[in-house]
Amino acid sequence: MQTQPRHGQQLSRQVAKTTTAVTVGGSLMVLSGLTLAATVIGLAIVTPLLVIFSPVLVPAVITLGLILGGFLASGGFGATASFVFYWMYRYVTGKHPIGATKIDYARDKIAHAANDVKEKAEQLGHQAQQQIKG
Repeated sequence: MQTQPRHGQQLSRQVAKTTTAVTVGGSLMVLSGLTLAATVIGLAIVTPLLVIFSPVLVPAVITLGLILGGFLASGGFGATASFVFYWMYRYVTGKHPIGATKIDYARDKIAHAANDVKEKAEQLGHQAQQQIKG
């Protein structure tokens, strides 16, 4: 006998869920239709104005886009430069910013390669002098 009340509760929950889903879905469909209708009516009203003013609006939009792009690029470059200067300050003062160990490793490797080239050049110079004297 306990299975029947549960079945009745499950059925009432399903009915409530279905009713809620249909109500919410129907409301959203009505709102969607109203939005579509308003958009079509608005475009029908505004289209002649856009056609009349397009010789002014198109260059204005292009100009505003270029100005906005310039300001964004300028701000990005400025922020990058500030970060680089801050990083260099921390590196020079010995506070080891992120990536400093890689810079030190690269500097040591370049210095070692330069020293090898110098020694090889000295050896070749001595060999050349010996051949000239010999």
